[in-house]
Amino acid sequence: MGVKLLLANDGVEGIRYYDTYRKHGGYTAAEKALKMSQADIVEEVKKSGLRGRGGAGFPTGMKWSFLAKPEGVPRHLVCNADESEPGTFKDRYLMEFHPHLFIEGLLISSFALGSNMTYVYIRGEYSWIPDILNQAISEARNAGFLGKNILGTGFDCEIYVHRGAGAYICGEETALIESLEGKRGNPRMKPPFPAIQGVWMRPTVVNNVETIAAVVPIIAMGGDEYAKIGVGKSTGTKLMSACGNINKPGVYEIDMTISVEEFIFSDEYCGGIKNGKRLKACIPGGSSVPILPANLLLKTAKGEPRMMNYESMSDGGFATGSMIGSGGFEVLDEDQCIVKHTMTLARFYNHESCGQCSPCREGTGWMYKILKNLEYGHGKLSDIDLLWDIQRRIEGNTICPLGDAASWPVAAAIRHFRDEFEWHVKNPEESQKRNFGLAHYADPIHVAATA
Repeated sequence: MGVKLLLANDGVEGIRYYDTYRKHGGYTAAEKALKMSQADIVEEVKKSGLRGRGGAGFPTGMKWSFLAKPEGVPRHLVCNADESEPGTFKDRYLMEFHPHLFIEGLLISSFALGSNMTYVYIRGEYSWIPDILNQAISEARNAGFLGKNILGTGFDCEIYVHRGAGAYICGEETALIESLEGKRGNPRMKPPFPAIQGVWMRPTVVNNVETIAAVVPIIAMGGDEYAKIGVGKSTGTKLMSACGNINKPGVYEIDMTISVEEFIFSDEYCGGIKNGKRLKACIPGGSSVPILPANLLLKTAKGEPRMMNYESMSDGGFATGSMIGSGGFEVLDEDQCIVKHTMTLARFYNHESCGQCSPCREGTGWMYKILKNLEYGHGKLSDIDLLWDIQRRIEGNTICPLGDAASWPVAAAIRHFRDEFEWHVKNPEESQKRNFGLAHYADPIHVAATA
């Protein structure tokens, strides 16, 4: 069995309640942290090598150190619990089944950052989870871990749960801040960054749920010990939301030293491909990261086993690699149609675009229409190059990363599965009757000439 830090108490009856969590060592890390200085806590997080678990993978301690501290101006911690990336559900799991671990992480982080008012911005579709969190917050307050003068330290902290309205764009930190302030959730131009001017133009740190929860074991065991888990710059453990055509979908905690092949096929994790089918492809880090065919998913361009960590997953760039992203691990078997999946993603990003930037507002719609034509047998070969050109003009030309998130899946699908797109054009009558087969199981590196 691998190392378990965040899910160490998984399966313990009543662990979502304060008394049970406390009996299993809960809030001891918070007691330790409240006796440390704010700078020392930040230093431990830096030592740990913890990287943001929401997708970007930016070093958390470094992000915390950017927080401005003007005299007399309140600072805030905002937790991004919007988790609206298709294929990702590990933050939901933490909040639903381990709310006190999350609350303890919020308390430690708030103390380190000097945030007396901390906000949890939660995805609108998670309608039942705010009640769970508010109950945990109430229990923590009754036990003296929230409110005024926590444990006699003089530190005050309140945590507020704010329900979003179901907009994917509000997973972007500045759009989240706008929505939290009661405005339309449009991303802001940067700079200034939230660390300088965030919520209500005050210095703000935005971290996601898993990142905040990981602060608890870091303080409990020390940053140096935490950094010994994992490999290279991929330290600690990572939660993966495994779904798709696998025997055992669910949330798994890995230490990032295992291979992709082990993660998919071992009984400890995904348990292999469902119904004895063959592996065709995988989107390893949530819907916005590039899809990889089986041959590149299991091995890097150098022929080495691809590992479940940040560096190995991105080996070779987007031509031969992808990203671990938010940990949404979506497995596709031999019966799945890449064009159809790409069309579905394009429809999603078109629907979720805030419309602020014309490349994203117009381009996502064009991509969806072209993909729909291809999928339903009305496309032309020239549409494939047109699709490539459109995604290229979206990427890097928008205020926020939604444009990139929409273009990367399309680019990767064409790059690795161009012959499947061509099949839909050449076989219009059959394109709705069957899905593409086994072209990429043992192929050499397959990169389109348009790359």
